[in-house]
Amino acid sequence: MRPDPLAFVLFGASGDLTARKIIPAIARLAEEDLLPDPFVLVGVARTKWSDEEFRRHCKQAAAAAVAEQADETDIEVDSDAEPNAAATTKPGKRFDEVVESFRYVSGDYDADDTFAALEQVLREVDDRCGTSGNRVYYLATVPSLFGEVALGLGRHSLNKPGPGGDFARLVIEKPFGTDLESARRLDSDLHECFEESSIYRIDHYMGKETVQNVLALRFANAIFEPVWNRRYVDQVQVTVAESIGVEHRGSFYEGAGALRDIVQNHVMQVLALTLMEPPSTMDPAAIRDEKVKLLRSIMVPDPGQVERDVVRAQYDRGTVDGTAVTAYREEEGVSPRSTTETFVAMRLRVDNWRWAGVPVYVRTGKRLEKRSTQVAMLFQRAPHLPFGGQLTSGLSADALILRIQPDEGISLCFGAKVPGQSFRVRTVQMNFSYQTEFGGRPAEAYERLILDAMGGDPTLFIRTDEVEQAWSILAPVQQAFAQDSLALHHYAAGNWGPAAATTLLETSGHHWHNP
Repeated sequence: MRPDPLAFVLFGASGDLTARKIIPAIARLAEEDLLPDPFVLVGVARTKWSDEEFRRHCKQAAAAAVAEQADETDIEVDSDAEPNAAATTKPGKRFDEVVESFRYVSGDYDADDTFAALEQVLREVDDRCGTSGNRVYYLATVPSLFGEVALGLGRHSLNKPGPGGDFARLVIEKPFGTDLESARRLDSDLHECFEESSIYRIDHYMGKETVQNVLALRFANAIFEPVWNRRYVDQVQVTVAESIGVEHRGSFYEGAGALRDIVQNHVMQVLALTLMEPPSTMDPAAIRDEKVKLLRSIMVPDPGQVERDVVRAQYDRGTVDGTAVTAYREEEGVSPRSTTETFVAMRLRVDNWRWAGVPVYVRTGKRLEKRSTQVAMLFQRAPHLPFGGQLTSGLSADALILRIQPDEGISLCFGAKVPGQSFRVRTVQMNFSYQTEFGGRPAEAYERLILDAMGGDPTLFIRTDEVEQAWSILAPVQQAFAQDSLALHHYAAGNWGPAAATTLLETSGHHWHNP
């Protein structure tokens, strides 16, 4: 359904994230005729632009985007940095029409003059374009400004709908704080101006088809849910691997690291959907309640467990896709003595009836062998094999693999007889691919999530108690990292991480399921 008429106010409108993701998503929604009618985008940023200059910038950003554009690199970006916008495609006619109504406000994010000017522009937009007083504020600024912008909106009563409007929503990008205390301070600022029901915390992984399809796979198919528990599952593994480094944004990554950048948000969200109990309905509140219950079941590690169950590492020089690459400490903006982790591996424990005793392994890293994000559900081995010895040397444990990127789909690994006279059995794989099965271009994550925010559907957004619980789980790990009480391992760029990550699993008789 088409969302109600609204004004979409984009803070950080001249920045990299806006150019790479948000404007292209808006352009595709326009071409698919899914935008509200009327719809007006109002950009806000420090860059000194006129309305016309902003419109030209938006057209360039849309022209530079292609449907097969690689996913963002999960590095915090400077919201007002000039983007690379070499045109590769032309925006469609519908977007050209929509962009003609775009407006722009130039100013500092902490200046009352900026919000006064925005207030005036929104009144004009309501009067001239008929946006009915409805507002969606999207904060694509650096995270340190989220609370400041929200408070500025509150000071000027922009946190409420305009005359005749029904809603004013606030969309914020990750990270939601840098630790538990900062997340609580941010929420305090946000809740001073907006109700929790009006706050949409966006994590682009939740917009990916495979992540959403976890719900369909589990709850629409009778063959999977009966074995989705400790009686049949031996271990669960989540891998978020990137082959790229920090891509000239070392100074931003220095303040983030892999734990904050990936584990606290992407990994925890994927785990929650994969391991949660069935919701009573597909109502947003029911799904989010079950995610929180699962996160509360993940045991918070004590210092001894952090030492045994967590591996942190940093990439050294190596070769990726046949190209020699530098070490992390040699990257621009990175200290030559940096202890920021570019790789994290962890063993987690879920203390509930369904998953008690099943180890959950997670790992994420940069400059790994290949780009891949997947969830691997590895099942218990058959209790007895009548055809033993060399006949089953190629047989691995059954596995269900959820491929989140780059090739979204699902793989089922199981044993089958090899053709021939002997009864030799090895593991084979059945693959389901979204591209092959459904054809066409799947909606980009930002398309889905922006449309949901405009339409008021919070299902795929992160609730405040989810954020706090994820930070609580990782608090002891963060403390160990900050105190350098945990060894910092190193790994050559282009492989699957340090030897210590392999040892982490081998102590339990397990091994990583590499993509």
